Amino acid sequence: MSDLVMAEAETPVSRPRISGFTLVRNGTKFDYPYLESMRSLLPLVDELVVNVGRGDDDTLQQIKRFSLHFGGSEKIKIFESDWPLDDPEKKKGGQILAEQTNLALDRCTGDWCVYLQADEVLHQEDLADIRRAITQVHPHPVVDGLYFDYLHFYGSYDVIQVSRSAYRREVRAIRRTSGARSIGDAQSFRKPDGSKLKVLESGGRVFHYGWVRTPEAMKAKTYFMDTLYHGDPSKAQAQDGVPHTGDNYRYKKIWGLRRFEGTHPGPMEERIRAKNWNWDLKNSPLEWQMKDIKKIVLDLLERWTGRRFFEYRSYRELR
Repeated sequence: MSDLVMAEAETPVSRPRISGFTLVRNGTKFDYPYLESMRSLLPLVDELVVNVGRGDDDTLQQIKRFSLHFGGSEKIKIFESDWPLDDPEKKKGGQILAEQTNLALDRCTGDWCVYLQADEVLHQEDLADIRRAITQVHPHPVVDGLYFDYLHFYGSYDVIQVSRSAYRREVRAIRRTSGARSIGDAQSFRKPDGSKLKVLESGGRVFHYGWVRTPEAMKAKTYFMDTLYHGDPSKAQAQDGVPHTGDNYRYKKIWGLRRFEGTHPGPMEERIRAKNWNWDLKNSPLEWQMKDIKKIVLDLLERWTGRRFFEYRSYRELR
């Protein structure tokens, strides 16, 4: 935390109101941990805004049942939306995801808004630190948001990807009056004029499970998500169910994988116990390409120096 905040750390500060927001479409069909994600966010927020895209599975019904059980309509605010999947211009670079994220953000009423995607989960051990960070920076308008550290799981719940191919941090808490908007494919946020948000660390971690699901669901999810970035597939691809990115959905032993030794968020425990597939990292052959050499060199340099050189950041970190 910066000197700006530490100077007032001893002074009692009134707690700002916090909104949570998320979006999901066909969450059950594509095996997203969307209910676990929302459950991890609920204890932190005063309201949770959920944008449910109209799809062809029971995601909406599942979220309505979740709402009745965990918070009711007073805390969990659900609305449906139609994704413009027939607009070829929108199906480039994941623009639809940012637009749908902003629809949820626009319905938030809190002083601060915490965003999770449907495959991102918070750890209960971090909630107090996140709440404390938001409370401490709230009186300082210069702070637009807070970034979170990321753990990217790959192939299995006990494997994480730690190479520079996986981003280390991202903004997930924003001051609503900053005017921040979701950009690109909804990975991050920018000011209305396109400038980067001025942020501090949150003390929280995001457990990202986007690459941990049954192999069948991984292929189906990749096929659909590829259409949001690259448009509709060819007839041959559509007939065979092959994504634009080829066999990218297949779990491979790639550079930068490491065993995870920590604990998972509580809401994920049942899902992890029910896992019905196995991926043997240790005995899988290492797969790499010539273009990986640059990444390997930079990763090794980071291990030796403790610094990540040439790292892209979508935000401006305050000191």
